[in-house]
Amino acid sequence: MSDLDAFRQQTRAWLEENCPPARRTLQPGETAPKWGTPEFDAEVELWSQRMGDKGWTTPTWPREYGGGGLSKEEARILGQEMRDIGTFSPVGGFGLALLGPVLLEFATEEQKQRFLPDIIRGRVQWCQGYSEPGAGSDLAGLQTSAVQDGDEYVINGQKIWTTSAHLADWIFCLVRTDPAAPKHDGISFILFDMKSPGVSVSPIQLISGQSDFCQIFFDDVRAKAENLVPPKNGGWTIAKRLLQHERSGLSGMMGGGAGGRKRTRGGERVVPTFRSFADLAEPYLGRDEQGRLADLWLRDQIAQLEMDGICFGLTLKRSGEAARAGQDPGHAVSMSKFYASEANKRRQELMVSVMGTQGLGWEGEGFSPDELAQARSWLRSKGNSIEGGTTEIQLNVIAKRVLGLPD
Repeated sequence: MSDLDAFRQQTRAWLEENCPPARRTLQPGETAPKWGTPEFDAEVELWSQRMGDKGWTTPTWPREYGGGGLSKEEARILGQEMRDIGTFSPVGGFGLALLGPVLLEFATEEQKQRFLPDIIRGRVQWCQGYSEPGAGSDLAGLQTSAVQDGDEYVINGQKIWTTSAHLADWIFCLVRTDPAAPKHDGISFILFDMKSPGVSVSPIQLISGQSDFCQIFFDDVRAKAENLVPPKNGGWTIAKRLLQHERSGLSGMMGGGAGGRKRTRGGERVVPTFRSFADLAEPYLGRDEQGRLADLWLRDQIAQLEMDGICFGLTLKRSGEAARAGQDPGHAVSMSKFYASEANKRRQELMVSVMGTQGLGWEGEGFSPDELAQARSWLRSKGNSIEGGTTEIQLNVIAKRVLGLPD
């Protein structure tokens, strides 16, 4: 038996023993605590603790910071085995997806020891302080200032479109530490507590009725100088790398993928995946005598969407494998982010077309919960072409950095 085969068996046994029923796909006859009950919350907490203790919330991160220390091959096996029982990592968020990778690359050893263990265990929730009212697409034009005062920086300014700032514990923030330098050269990357005096947060009501985004005001906020990720005035390099991680993550969330398949483990377990678009459309369109969706035009649009989703999912898989092999995705992530944004908007538009007036309900009787959620998802998708870098910015990056076109 090879080392990887042995690792697979050990991983399978550990997951079967330690993953609570509430965090996995249940088989017929199995039961789990109901969502929202104390018993369910206890199982979620237990799963977070066990995965954190194992370091498997970040399987390839170094063990000295609390990660799993697994090889890329072992991490791939872990992912396969988790999918086979219908579970996933209990820890996520900006700390894990965005901040952690850049800390591993740029932070001092002291900063890694200070912040990474809490990220790995999900103890601290992070938000991202990038965009400002006058510096969204032109991010390097930001004006939030940080003036050093002894072993602290005094921060003044404003951020906007900050996701979940009203729920976050800490913020990783771009600030201007040298106003006399060229705009790309006078920026620094600093971390500080959202409960610091002088921080105020106001959620922004979106057209979908949600308030994921916030505006933040900094009024003489004091942040420790030791929490500035070096070098001072070198934050633009860190910011660009973090944006690559962000755009890659958004691509995966919005773009769909090669869904509809089933994974098996030696015939012991079959895990259902998400329903295809055609299955979702059937109650509204019906089927003809040949078993096809009845509306010819919508059937064609749905087939194209499904094929595009499979192709894009395979492209993301290839990109992921290249990243695990140590290849820098570089500016190609702008291509993925642009395509994912447009694909998700098209998907939401098509679902509303399938539902007809049932997909436009906002409240009241006559609409199912799924239909009310669809109306909000359709409206929310309009923000896909703004968040994580606007579509216009992505196209500029693709033109300049990928295609090599002149300015």
